[in-house]
Amino acid sequence: MRALRWTATTVAVLFGLTACGSADPATPAAAPSSAPPTSMSMDGHPQAPACPEPPQLSSPPRRVVTMDGGAAAILERLGVGDQIVGTAAPDFFKAFTGDEAAKLAKIKVIDPGQGNAEAVIAAKPDLVIGISSYSFGGFDGTPSVDQLAKAGAKSLVACDTNKGTAVKDLAATTTFVQQVAKVFGVEQRGAELVSQITAAVDKVKSTAGTPVRVLALSTPPAAGQPVMAQGGTGLANGVITLAGGKNIAEDALQDFANLSAEEVVKRDPQAIVVVSGFAPGSDEDLLNSIRSSPVLAGTVAVRENRFAVVPQSILLSPSVLNGDAVAKIAEALHK
Repeated sequence: MRALRWTATTVAVLFGLTACGSADPATPAAAPSSAPPTSMSMDGHPQAPACPEPPQLSSPPRRVVTMDGGAAAILERLGVGDQIVGTAAPDFFKAFTGDEAAKLAKIKVIDPGQGNAEAVIAAKPDLVIGISSYSFGGFDGTPSVDQLAKAGAKSLVACDTNKGTAVKDLAATTTFVQQVAKVFGVEQRGAELVSQITAAVDKVKSTAGTPVRVLALSTPPAAGQPVMAQGGTGLANGVITLAGGKNIAEDALQDFANLSAEEVVKRDPQAIVVVSGFAPGSDEDLLNSIRSSPVLAGTVAVRENRFAVVPQSILLSPSVLNGDAVAKIAEALHK
């Protein structure tokens, strides 16, 4: 799915800071600020590798590499975590607490980054799972589906479910959980996990009222530059919607959108979702820098101090904690 493509740190840093779509046609997109990904579209935006169909296996996989901690957490919740021989991108574990965090911390890390192809193949997996199609040849150094096939490994990745329209739910998450459960032959556990995620969301939905206008961003607006916000096709839009919010950049049918400062003032967000996990400093520093932005100073959100800080790992991509993200944002919107 598109949201996933932008989730991992490298892509988020590259493009979260430069944006892709524009809700304000008069505002040009900023130029990329760093090295480009392995392929680019005609308009200069990154192209995700083709999303493979879920594999058809004659028996459950026995050696699994997860390309990110988010996928590893799904396997753990499904009770098949003992099949994981290694993971990349363990920073996704930071959103977990208690016994679950301790259990995830025991998983062998084969690459602290995005999942180097040599490290992944050296683990001799029969299945490689990731929450982003970019993890399969989209990030520099990561293995392509073809490379993995030649090494004897199948690939399973979360893919788009919204087909370029605004995301309004967590279908990408629940679909991916069901696909993973089917591959491992634990469909009932998959259904139970989906029920857990949807129950958390339903509890919040019952308390939601009139949609609150929301701006979601991961960096403070820079002087003279467009405001880089979450667009309508990312999973974040679904999380915000379920929390009772209305993303002011939803009409930009991109994962990320550029809004001019004037447009942000005009759309006047009543709440701001701060996407953490990309900035080098603390969450508190990030929140303070966004709160003190002159561009946002006149908005209702700043005047009423209505913010929610949410880790990117549970907001922008399928996660067993997506329901927690919904609840956290809802709490800020309706306080």
